[in-house]
Amino acid sequence: MGDELKISTIPLLESSSTGTASKIQTLGNIIVSVVGTGILGLPFAFRIAGWLAGSLGVLAAGVATYYCMLLLVQCKEKLASQELTPETETYGDLGYKCMGNTGRYLTEFLIFISQCGGAVAYLVFIGQNLSSVFKGHGLSLSSFIFLLVPIEIALSWIHSLSSLAPFSIFADICNVLAMAVVVKEDLDKVISGEFRFGDRKAITSSIGGLPFAAGMAVFCFEGFGMTLSLEASMKERGGFASLLAKAFSGITLLYVLFGFSGYMAYGDETKDIITLNLPNNWSTIAVQVGLCLGLAFTFPIMAHPIHEIVEGKLRNSEWLRKVCYKDGENPTLVGKFGTYLSRAILIVVLALLASFVPGFGEFASLVGSTVCALISFVLPAAFHLKLFGSSLRFWEKALDYIFLIGGLLFAAHGTYNSIIGF
Repeated sequence: MGDELKISTIPLLESSSTGTASKIQTLGNIIVSVVGTGILGLPFAFRIAGWLAGSLGVLAAGVATYYCMLLLVQCKEKLASQELTPETETYGDLGYKCMGNTGRYLTEFLIFISQCGGAVAYLVFIGQNLSSVFKGHGLSLSSFIFLLVPIEIALSWIHSLSSLAPFSIFADICNVLAMAVVVKEDLDKVISGEFRFGDRKAITSSIGGLPFAAGMAVFCFEGFGMTLSLEASMKERGGFASLLAKAFSGITLLYVLFGFSGYMAYGDETKDIITLNLPNNWSTIAVQVGLCLGLAFTFPIMAHPIHEIVEGKLRNSEWLRKVCYKDGENPTLVGKFGTYLSRAILIVVLALLASFVPGFGEFASLVGSTVCALISFVLPAAFHLKLFGSSLRFWEKALDYIFLIGGLLFAAHGTYNSIIGF
């Protein structure tokens, strides 16, 4: 999540940052960028919305996200055809070239908030799973979160994020194992006769069910801000749209099947993180601990863009630049200490925020339906209308306005739900 996440922070992208990635490499990059732990909250979204409404919400989010990603690429190509320099590399660059400083500040602010939301969700996810594994030891979710703080501060001081790449892969493997265990439990219930399809609701009576599922789905399609970097990393850029369509088709189908199977397995007992529903045996505990370890060591990758934004703004201060940097570039001893201190403070603040979050599912849906919706739908549509304007055909302009207005309403609804409580 987040455009400020440089290519080098994603292991698979390191070797392809100069536009030399093959289709297979790019496909792997897309999957790594998009799929995250949010998938483990989808069965809960299906419980809230119903299996039919949940499926429609995920499908709608997948199609909309794919289309708006293409809008960003079209905007970049439009600017490139006008031979504007420097090249549009980031979402923030695109915001600046479309709407000036206001566009850049708005884009970077939303990216910053979404990255903070993703980082907080990581901590909540880890805390809830550890609470489940070590229940009965008298420690609350907040206690587990704050126990992580010293570890995360130390990891945030590591300069080479590539050294954490194996843990990112390890976390992905644990994600896959968790999904496999859930599917196995589902099949076991079908075989044993415990499962009854008629007991599962297609559409719940809750008015907020469908928006809740859609918000969770938008959160699951993380990595939207990496669109321009992913496209730039590809050797044959002309095939990006087709490859992205194939990747999103597979990912969306996976999301629907997993959300459906998880809800079918546990029904109204489905928890906001599906691993909390699994039986308390050694295999489940191993998967949960593995997930927590993997996420704990990849948390610095999630937090890295936040540090970059904060430190970039601090460097723009003329007074701080004089005190903390030699010749305005090389950090002094004071500058290095300031960097370490700012990162430690940021981790503590994120942990404090996480300690007030009631649950992973509600929080993920809130982030998805507010800032993620603005980044994924509203801004791309606004930029597209700004750059192409009257040259758009009627249906293209109509779609842009649908995403622009619909995204704003969706964000407003998500904010309203957060105030009154879902």
